[in-house]
Amino acid sequence: MDVGSRLKEVRLQKNLSQRELAKRAGVTNSTISLIEQNRVSPSVSSLIKVLDGLPMLLQEFFSLNVPEKKQVFYPADEHPDLGTADVNIRLVGHNHPNRTLSVLHETYPPGSDSGPEMLSHDGQEGGMVIKGELELTVDGETKTLSPGDGYFFDSSLPHRFRNVGEEECEIVSANNPPSL
Repeated sequence: MDVGSRLKEVRLQKNLSQRELAKRAGVTNSTISLIEQNRVSPSVSSLIKVLDGLPMLLQEFFSLNVPEKKQVFYPADEHPDLGTADVNIRLVGHNHPNRTLSVLHETYPPGSDSGPEMLSHDGQEGGMVIKGELELTVDGETKTLSPGDGYFFDSSLPHRFRNVGEEECEIVSANNPPSL
């Protein structure tokens, strides 16, 4: 695959200039230019850093199925799982150009959590518990949520999700800007 041409195609599809992509990715303008001209071959870690500015996952970048038309409907089997071994996090609209929002369907088995470290990132997030119980800690405050309960907070506050119930916990959530 021609990585440079592919990067340029994806960047243009997302209506970004080289300068804007470089700013979002935390690299120099010349890095983007050199990659697109195939004058340098980026390492995997460098390419991941550049793709974070789009945002796009590495597997999406190398996927042969790049829709020319914006996809509107996403069958259940087209939601990539971005979770961990225990937690299932399905992303809706993964290939939508210029995506400014992540919509997620999350499932946590009993006793599972979002990890030992508190999460923190730019933006806001919110969601609703569909099934089970969710213990949510935000900025030192902890609350157990049941079906129908919701949450909304600034994502820069340290936060963590944990299933404290005896059945699977199911959540539908969204965050902006997309962190996945």
